[in-house]
Amino acid sequence: MPPRRRGSSGYRGVRERPGGTYYTEVRSGDVRLGLDTFGTAHEAVRAYDAAAWRLERPPAQMNFHDVFTREQAQNVAPPPRLITDQDRAEHRRRQRRLLVTEEDERAMAEWRRRHPKDVAAEHAFWAKRTAKRRAERLERCRRKALAISQCDIVEAGGVSIFVDNDPHWEDMWIDTSDNTNPDEDEDDSE
Repeated sequence: MPPRRRGSSGYRGVRERPGGTYYTEVRSGDVRLGLDTFGTAHEAVRAYDAAAWRLERPPAQMNFHDVFTREQAQNVAPPPRLITDQDRAEHRRRQRRLLVTEEDERAMAEWRRRHPKDVAAEHAFWAKRTAKRRAERLERCRRKALAISQCDIVEAGGVSIFVDNDPHWEDMWIDTSDNTNPDEDEDDSE
């Protein structure tokens, strides 16, 4: 027999969430018992039916009518996850951290509102620092490109801008060389 369709998800006790998952809950008196969130509507419906059987609901209140005993219902869907004291403590800890974060954000927004000159000075400082670092990085790249071009000129038999005993030549060679072990070059020359 096809399942009985109800509500926005099409099933009793199952709600579709915006992310495409399905949340299952069953009512017991005035209390709503949240069972879990499932990836498919079929899993959520089976969990609802199993919980309804455990609560001894009549078969007319089930989504699927192919389950006839409590044992079948328990085999179809696992029992709902129990909320332990550890889960409650973790929830309280997260709530406290969330409140601290929200209070920090509120305080920072208030500070920014009261001290716009300080905010502008901070933005100027970081902009200046970023520009300085970008300029330093570009200068390093320019020097490396110059050193590589000088190496290419010397290898081609041209004249370098450095004299033979210039210490800058060694620095440029070390910075641009793929070979970082100077002992290997001595072995090759013998």
